[in-house]
Amino acid sequence: VELVPNQNSFGHMDRWLKHAQYQHLGEMPGGGADLCPVDPACEAFLVGLYADLLPNFSSSKFNVCCDETWSLGKGRSKQAVEEKGLGRVYLDFLLEIRRLVQNHGRVMLFWGDIVMQHPEVIPELPKDVTVLEWGYEAGHPFAEHARKLADSGIPFYVVPGTSSWNSLAGRTDNAIANLSNAARNGLAYGAIGYLVTDWGDGGHWQFLPISYLGFAYGAAVSWAYEANKDVGLPAALDAHVFEDDAGVMGRLAYDLGNAYQLTGVSLHNNTLFYLLLQHAVEGPTSQGALKAMSEEGLRKTLEYLDKVMAWLPEARMRCPDAELIAKEFRLTAALMGFACHLGLARLEAGGVGTSELGIDVRLALARELERLIPEHRQLWLARNRSGGLKDSSARLENLLAILRSK
Repeated sequence: VELVPNQNSFGHMDRWLKHAQYQHLGEMPGGGADLCPVDPACEAFLVGLYADLLPNFSSSKFNVCCDETWSLGKGRSKQAVEEKGLGRVYLDFLLEIRRLVQNHGRVMLFWGDIVMQHPEVIPELPKDVTVLEWGYEAGHPFAEHARKLADSGIPFYVVPGTSSWNSLAGRTDNAIANLSNAARNGLAYGAIGYLVTDWGDGGHWQFLPISYLGFAYGAAVSWAYEANKDVGLPAALDAHVFEDDAGVMGRLAYDLGNAYQLTGVSLHNNTLFYLLLQHAVEGPTSQGALKAMSEEGLRKTLEYLDKVMAWLPEARMRCPDAELIAKEFRLTAALMGFACHLGLARLEAGGVGTSELGIDVRLALARELERLIPEHRQLWLARNRSGGLKDSSARLENLLAILRSK
């Protein structure tokens, strides 16, 4: 087992740039989320960051990330981008980062989304870096992207995900298709690695066991794609993960992860459950993704949740954390059910936002949610460091405050 260090070095720097002593490094006024690639102070900052981080790892690899640089060219680097092009400015900074990584004797890995948006720079990538070709939807173009990288002779991994974040219970069918797609095309185009990602967007509301399905299937198809692509996943989870002699838990996890499809609302990298709970002040349901929400879909989903969870008492798990797993799945289903109740209330009120619901309706929903938040806190601390709990719980508490507001 090799623990590879991972450090954002360009985008996703908001947790640094929100502090006064680092705001001057940002692309945008006040900091933002991206470092400014034309500011020499950013390179000096990374020198110190890497000096603190890398001596703690024996791995020869180092993932510097550099993905989703959304504000690049919109702030202090605007003139440079206008003169050279966005792809060139990105590549120039990436190469500076590579030099810093080489100073530590490491091989640089980085997320490939930006170079894929600017394929003209791919031939200029050094052959001693590794591109992490990531994508999390079932139809992600792994074949097209892998072919470009293979034709350029650039080492690359294919990087699918568990589909559990932004979901509560996962997105089973999407996860399986995404993981299979990555393995099939990684094998076909000579990928040197296969990386399964599991993210914590929006307070990391999915519990660890929700991701076991994605981890297990990803391990299977990356190890032997043809032999395992059609593996009986529920039975495999029962045998190797949940150790459930009753053969219940694997199927329950699989089926609960497909509840998102019953809602009738198809979302990119998201589910309706998560959307309703995270975006409580969304306006009328005619706006955005919520316009497809229907009473029929929500009621079917509630019936489905009851049917799936009715099997939980029959499980006979022998894994050491069996009791905790059962609690985690119960709370997950309860939060999904609450999201459906919230959606129904908004529809019955004519498609209004949560804050526009009648006071009696909001208080009834508040009573349901306030029973779930303490359990969320307790279960969070059973597996996770306490540092993220405040952010995670605050998102539910904000919703509760809206429901209680006069």
